[in-house]
Amino acid sequence: MQIERNFTQFVVFSEDTVLTALSKITANKSRLIFVVSESGILQGVLSDGDFRRWVAECSDIDLNAPVTQAMNPRCRTGLVGMAPAELAPLFSPQIQLIPLLDSHGRIAAVAMAGAHELRIGERNIGEGYPSFLIAEIGNNHNGSLDLALQLIDAAADAGVDCAKFQMREMKNLYVNAGDSNDMSSDLGTQYTLDLLERFQLTDEELFRCFDYTARKGMIPLCTPWDTSSLAKLDRWGMEAFKVASADFTNHELLSAIAATGKPLICSTGMATELEISSGIRHLRELGAPFALLHCNSTYPTPYKDVNLRYLTRLRELSGAPVGYSGHERGYEVPIAAVALGATIVEKHITLDPSMEGNDHKVSLVPDEFSRMVAAIRAVEDSMGSDAERSISQGELMNREVLAKSLVAACAIPKGTPVEPSMVRIQSPGQGLQPYRLADLIGRHLPTDKNAGDFFFESDLGEGSIKARSYAFFNPFGVPVRYHDLGLFTRSSNLNLVEIHLSYKDLEIPIEQAVPECIPLGLVIHAPELFASDHTLDLCTLDQDYRQHSIRELQRVIDISRRLKERFDCPHDVLLVTNVGGFSAHRHLHTGEGAPMVEALIRSLACLSTDGVEIIPQTMPPFPWHFGGQRFHNLFVDPEFIVGFCSQQGYRVCLDASHSKLACNHLGQSFHGFLERVLPFTAHLHLADARGVDGEGLQIDEGDIDWPMLFQMLRTLAPEASFIPEIWQGHKNQGEGAWLALERLEQHDQACHGDSGLPVTPITEMVRSGF
Repeated sequence: MQIERNFTQFVVFSEDTVLTALSKITANKSRLIFVVSESGILQGVLSDGDFRRWVAECSDIDLNAPVTQAMNPRCRTGLVGMAPAELAPLFSPQIQLIPLLDSHGRIAAVAMAGAHELRIGERNIGEGYPSFLIAEIGNNHNGSLDLALQLIDAAADAGVDCAKFQMREMKNLYVNAGDSNDMSSDLGTQYTLDLLERFQLTDEELFRCFDYTARKGMIPLCTPWDTSSLAKLDRWGMEAFKVASADFTNHELLSAIAATGKPLICSTGMATELEISSGIRHLRELGAPFALLHCNSTYPTPYKDVNLRYLTRLRELSGAPVGYSGHERGYEVPIAAVALGATIVEKHITLDPSMEGNDHKVSLVPDEFSRMVAAIRAVEDSMGSDAERSISQGELMNREVLAKSLVAACAIPKGTPVEPSMVRIQSPGQGLQPYRLADLIGRHLPTDKNAGDFFFESDLGEGSIKARSYAFFNPFGVPVRYHDLGLFTRSSNLNLVEIHLSYKDLEIPIEQAVPECIPLGLVIHAPELFASDHTLDLCTLDQDYRQHSIRELQRVIDISRRLKERFDCPHDVLLVTNVGGFSAHRHLHTGEGAPMVEALIRSLACLSTDGVEIIPQTMPPFPWHFGGQRFHNLFVDPEFIVGFCSQQGYRVCLDASHSKLACNHLGQSFHGFLERVLPFTAHLHLADARGVDGEGLQIDEGDIDWPMLFQMLRTLAPEASFIPEIWQGHKNQGEGAWLALERLEQHDQACHGDSGLPVTPITEMVRSGF
């Protein structure tokens, strides 16, 4: 059980709207919210079930209605000061939060049945959250305020969440008042007392360190070694307290800290399991929010004594968040601890490991600390979940190239039952996977197959989407290659086609590729990859590489100019280009991309573009480059896109999938992105998106609000054209592209109600509120 006195995330005021309450329910992840009057008096509760009941009873759902209309006025409560044993019977599998009221009926705290999460300030700690990383400065400042501030700077630069110190009242802490000259003391005690006497910061200096830590964007924490230090830290406003290993068996100090109502992070070094269990029971009886750190209190700890597997046992014993406090050399062990479920990591930091004091010897220097933080974050990203395995976008790309498919071994007329002799297993993996052979044998084919044609899901009787005429407000088309240009242009009432060129296509004579004029508009997509594994990059600082890219793109421009003559393209032909600006290992920091931008501007100035308009494509944060992932830095965020277009006079190809992923990564509104970038948009690629790198998904299989997009498109870019850019949408005679157009057509028509006036989708209103 946990008593949470910082309970603002669990309450809304009775004047607030249902939408506000839903937003808070989503944020606190507790599936309910308590409703209070302006003076804090409990009015009722709104849970998921209460909301569903209200929706079922409403003839007209108004999310802006007062939350009191949807809440349940009956709410199970407790009283402030109730012992945990008295509170326990109030909980049930359905009720995991109990509001604790004062004598006036006001909420004064919230009792939480589960203690699987901890909250310090605005930071949640527990499974499902990034590890809470603590830079233990301790006494490594060696009594120097200036050195302490430098260590805080180093911790902030490393990207940690917290910088931690220690406070002692020496005269109260030791029986000899901390006198290192006491000849009766043991050698070890004398050595430690000598260090502490010389290397203490004053209280005021520590408070300055806490203030500076907060200004640097980190949470300041401190270990109180005695109750007088605790009182001073509490008065300063410390949001949580660290308990040293030496004090986990000190139940009196634990009780004093728990009485503050603030969370405890307790190290368990030097304690037996019996003592750890006793401490856990004591903290539970106090109703204290706590986390435990597995720790071995030797300096440095031999690897054989670390025993990381005890993290699992510690989690079972405590039912609380667990972490790791390390005193071993290096930073490999904390990284492994995170992989084993540590939600908190504490490690000492120093500027010079040769300085006087035991802690320096087990500390990381700033560069090592930064590498540890980066590695921990990489491990967290890689952990994933135990959900059903799905294929990543990069794997899909490689599967298309490397895997095998079921292929027609001979010509097979429509209606013929498939026999084993009619099927071969060959690469690439663009059709049915080989394990589907048994499903295919005996099926009557819905269409003719030529030798070498792939078999698809539609050949198993699952139905196939065929092209038809479509109705859109904006000009539309489909992506094509030279070889399927004739088929696709005859299949529908397209306004245009977008030819996706490969570097091999650049060698084909135009007259052979497009033997007759085609009465459609034209957009061209430049290759990203050229001969000799050259990825187009107009932004690279490598002069030779950049000049090579300029030459290759000029070839594409020249071919585009000639292709334009074979289409109905009265204006400059649009050339969609991924101009570069990627990096291999991380995103660039603010300011690092400026030389790339300058290189891009110089590159574009070198190109002869008569009759051709280059439109850089908006990019995702983590682009897939032929089966591998990189980091993109330019044409990702709207501020850069709008600034570049305004200053350099360019328009863009707005890739909806890419840009939705960018908004997800940057924590920005997709509505806001469209609002800013659509006025600079000449052409769009439309596909759905999920997460930060799930691109090219079929329409309605991701997170994009399509009615909203079409509503804004009509208003902000009414002449911009678009194509569906679905991953492998061209396969099986364009089946994916035709399905995308069917779904997009519905959304385009739905964005205007019967009155013909624009409407704002409820999903976007709710999302904006959240």
